[in-house]
Amino acid sequence: MLVAFSISPSSGDADGGVAPAVAEAVRIVRDSGLPHQTDAMFTTVEGEWDEVMDVVKRAVDAVAAGSPRVGLVLKADIRPGRTGEMTAKVERLERALVARDARVTP
Repeated sequence: MLVAFSISPSSGDADGGVAPAVAEAVRIVRDSGLPHQTDAMFTTVEGEWDEVMDVVKRAVDAVAAGSPRVGLVLKADIRPGRTGEMTAKVERLERALVARDARVTP
């Protein structure tokens, strides 16, 4: 499964920044050994249900250690028997774009 999630503490620094708290969550993801990627809005992790959810829980707990309230946004793509989908989905998209461009270009 793929899980894209975003964790945000209820309080940030003087400018409203949450980078230090989010960094703790991302460190847990990176230390998990699971395939992952982080962008400006979400961190995506790939693995089996229990291992991915364990990482999400530990990341939330890390942020909660410094904040009385934590927000979690989570989106999951549950597709049993598939691995490598974090990159494979993007590769399929890129191939579709190339195929479309080939049909549109005279």
